[in-house]
Amino acid sequence: MKRIIVLLSMILLLSACNSNKQSTVSPMKEHRGHAKVKGGVYLEKEHTQPKTNAPLAMDKEKFIKKMVSQHGFNRQQLHDVLEQTNKLDWVINLMDKQAPKAGTSTVPNGAWIRYKNKFITASNIAKGVDFWNQYQSELQRAYKQYGVPPEIIVGIIGVETGWGRVMGKTKIIDALSTLAFYYPRRSEYFSNELEDFLIMARDEGVDPFDLTGSFAGAMGYGQFMPSAFRRFAVDFNSDGHVDLWDPVDAIGSVANYFKSHGWQRDKKVAVMADGQASQLENGFHTKYSIETLSKAGLKPQSSLDNYREVSLLRLDMGDRYQFWYGLPNFYVITRYNHSSHYAMAVWQLGQAVKNAR
Repeated sequence: MKRIIVLLSMILLLSACNSNKQSTVSPMKEHRGHAKVKGGVYLEKEHTQPKTNAPLAMDKEKFIKKMVSQHGFNRQQLHDVLEQTNKLDWVINLMDKQAPKAGTSTVPNGAWIRYKNKFITASNIAKGVDFWNQYQSELQRAYKQYGVPPEIIVGIIGVETGWGRVMGKTKIIDALSTLAFYYPRRSEYFSNELEDFLIMARDEGVDPFDLTGSFAGAMGYGQFMPSAFRRFAVDFNSDGHVDLWDPVDAIGSVANYFKSHGWQRDKKVAVMADGQASQLENGFHTKYSIETLSKAGLKPQSSLDNYREVSLLRLDMGDRYQFWYGLPNFYVITRYNHSSHYAMAVWQLGQAVKNAR
């Protein structure tokens, strides 16, 4: 009896240990196969999900014609696949809410503090430490190969998905077909993303109906759009496939994305400034000489790595504005998401995790 109790205790302990490990179960690994139709995508099973609405006929037929003529897809199979996609009205509503809006505040109101507090928290930093520790060797290998330090990769994956905890549950093919055929404001962009998604699914031998992601079609740990997958995703674990739901491939792919956009090895990201320069336009897109900013009343708190031209960043601290010199690597982070707040959160989260290890 005593032996049985000891054995059960060991089993429970092992189960608890396993439950704390980062999940690496990938839909691409689970459902990979070969298309039964020449030029077609792999369909694990016959899909007969009910249709809420068929895509707009003219746009759908135009899309199918392009996929057949340019990429050799099977016309009938692709027609059948698109017929089984669902129009998601809630996705359209969310996209409308995401549409750019002009700022109205002319005085500090704490916008940066509110944004920062979504990501840089004690519990989130602890999760980032766990992820870094688990994939330390892969992060170091990515740094060696691409020049992108672990804290930037950890920061990106942390902000995007909480290190794989929130990767989205929307069928990507439904999201992309909805936005390609029913969202005129950005239909061209999402039609191209749907094109890349179907090519990706065919190339990797996965059923497009099995893959889930964000409501806008972003995928995996790093939330790559399909076009980014095809341009920048890499097989970093050398298993013969590119799989962004695999954390190792995601680490290498994020690093490759940054290198491809001009990341400079071992260079700074941003430097805080002393002083105020509220009269000047700010944002990651601005360019000022150091002399111009000096005349405006700013002084860097540390070395600018010999850069003579920088962007002017302004963070709303609630009771005041905080100014920063944005260096080229900061601009590279904004190529992932065109937002100064986003880039600053990625960088500061990564730094916080690094300091907590």
